[in-house]
Amino acid sequence: MRVLITGAAGYIGSHTLVEALSAGHEVHALDNFVNASPEALARVRALTGRDFGVTEADVRDRAALDRILTGFRPETVIHFAALKAVDQSVAAPLPYYGANVSGTVTLLEALAATDCRRFVFSSSATVYGDPETTPVGETASRSATNPYGRTKLMIERILEDLAASDPSWTIALLRYFNPVGAHPSGRIGEDPAGVPGNLMPFIAQVAVGRRSELAVFGDDYDTPDGTALRDYLHVVDLARAHLAAMDWAAARTGACEAFNLGTGRGVSVLEVVRAFAAASGRPVPFRIAPRRPGDVARLFADPGRAERELGWRAERRLAEMCADSWRWQSRNPQGYGADAGTAGVVGRGDAAEVGRGVGRERRAAGASRDFQGGRS
Repeated sequence: MRVLITGAAGYIGSHTLVEALSAGHEVHALDNFVNASPEALARVRALTGRDFGVTEADVRDRAALDRILTGFRPETVIHFAALKAVDQSVAAPLPYYGANVSGTVTLLEALAATDCRRFVFSSSATVYGDPETTPVGETASRSATNPYGRTKLMIERILEDLAASDPSWTIALLRYFNPVGAHPSGRIGEDPAGVPGNLMPFIAQVAVGRRSELAVFGDDYDTPDGTALRDYLHVVDLARAHLAAMDWAAARTGACEAFNLGTGRGVSVLEVVRAFAAASGRPVPFRIAPRRPGDVARLFADPGRAERELGWRAERRLAEMCADSWRWQSRNPQGYGADAGTAGVVGRGDAAEVGRGVGRERRAAGASRDFQGGRS
């Protein structure tokens, strides 16, 4: 199948790219590299030994989208491209509505002018806000407590309206909970810019010595050890869920369905700390800090629909999540760091572009470059 992946150089996008290429799909990668590194794509090529095209562009760049869609002619789109930091979205909401909501609308308008009507959307459990009960099923009421979550919820409603108005669309809304871990090779993983906003990469940076200690926000919740429970999901399991959603979409026409992706089990913050210390053989110093406003005691998925309809189930447990995350962090203590250059991203026939360096400048909407991948 020909697949366009937007945000393909990001954390989840790069792992999904590996799985799609390994499964034999033909893929074109789109990313503006604002929050991702071209080095991730170079390493994907080395891991898979597969060629794929790359376009450096903003998802709001309609001209770049039109070139991809007319030249590559994807049969399915997996849409990751978005801004995703909750705190940042509160401080500066307009860029989030612009990139996430407007970007998705631009992509859908471009697709509407083609024959591609299969769409897999990277949504989030944030659309559930503060759920009344757990585990959370897909029919739970939706709300959002921050601008990032509201962009995901808005996009879901746009996609639902689109599918209701035009039965030629088939759309999967993938609501995932807490992706963690890394590719078992240790070659690609989560490389957050600045201070990590998620638990696992912060713990990893403490273990590797980049940060002195972890702040555990609250130890007085109504949970077994007093710390909050979350549903942690290995990123490789999550990547494979996207391929299952592609197959689901290919088998039907005229549907828009949501699927929770998680393990169905809540794990506490202190459980993660202990598991990571065991996997790394390193201490993970922490201190107890006050609860953060808006945090809930328990949030984990009911993933039954994904198992029944997609044939997908999370397979990897916490110990493997921690071991793979540590392998990535210990082998790449500064993330992609100094390797975030051009090697392997640009393929044969693009020597001039190699000399200039992909990713050494940031492209705004309206400026794009296309590269054909070569083997590493």
